[in-house]
Amino acid sequence: MMNKFNFLLLFSLTFLFFSCGSNSGKKTSDFSLKTASGKTEFQLGESVRASLENKKEREIDSVQFYFENKRISSARNSVAIKLKEHKLGNQQLKAVVFYEGETDTVSQNLKIYNDSAPVTYTYNIVNTYPHDMNAYTQGLEFYNDSLYESTGQYGSSTLRMVDLESGEVLQETKLPDNYFGEGLTIWKDKIYQLSWRQGEGFIYNRKTLKKTGTFSYNNSKEGWGLTHDGEKLYKSDGTEKIWILDPETLAEKDFIQTVTNRTISTRLNELEWVDGKIYANTYQKDGVAIINPENGAIEGLIDFRGLREKVTQHDKLDVLNGIAYNPNTKRLYVTGKNWDKIFEVEIVEK
Repeated sequence: MMNKFNFLLLFSLTFLFFSCGSNSGKKTSDFSLKTASGKTEFQLGESVRASLENKKEREIDSVQFYFENKRISSARNSVAIKLKEHKLGNQQLKAVVFYEGETDTVSQNLKIYNDSAPVTYTYNIVNTYPHDMNAYTQGLEFYNDSLYESTGQYGSSTLRMVDLESGEVLQETKLPDNYFGEGLTIWKDKIYQLSWRQGEGFIYNRKTLKKTGTFSYNNSKEGWGLTHDGEKLYKSDGTEKIWILDPETLAEKDFIQTVTNRTISTRLNELEWVDGKIYANTYQKDGVAIINPENGAIEGLIDFRGLREKVTQHDKLDVLNGIAYNPNTKRLYVTGKNWDKIFEVEIVEK
């Protein structure tokens, strides 16, 4: 009898718990955000106009609108945003509604594109230099006229200093076999190197190539390319995002999204800082995007088709990857995974 009573009591409490839980929060909002004509895709120069729809005519005290997570001025229940110096890509317009002693938040997802198509470029080969055909190039960067390279593949990933003229490896540090090396950059005499899917990067002494520390990725799941502008580090992860890192803590503070006038681009790989722009090759494509670091706009596309056919053809030959700009000489160099050549190139508009 006691066991039966305990069972019924337990059943009643469980039923009460789930009943209360299922009704504890509102399933749907009494409000929604509506853009003019239902438009959700815009270009820079256009205006986003939206209003709050009050479905049940609640008595509203106030409404706060946010775009790019920043509060924006508005009329009481509507907002107009002139798209000018805004970041591109997937963005969210949000309204926080205060009404009848309660608060509700509603949002509308938007896509913001650039207002002009990328300028297209091609190349002229200025010089050709030898390159280790066994190097699965992931990152390439000059520092004081010295060339540094990161290579990939499990079991054979390295960080190395290379002589441009001869292709000779002058110094080399091997990564643990369970790490797949990715992009690198050099800031304040330290080398930062990414791994692919291990969620961790390495810090090295530039002169000795000895590892001095590690850092984690935080929000991004993978490491692809890495560069810097002298103040911030930029990291690609295979998505549409380029993460902006604090160079002291390596924390991912913000991001831009890479966008043309029509599409949001992904799979941007090796990064290089060139005269105020980010150059990024697209994985498995014979091209390099020129990116505005302020808003993510892809302002140019360099067509490198035909370059791969100019290296020795072999079974391990892979895609274009590796961009190095020497700021002292203003010269640009490109190579690829398992290419036996590095090309010094001149970029010309088509």
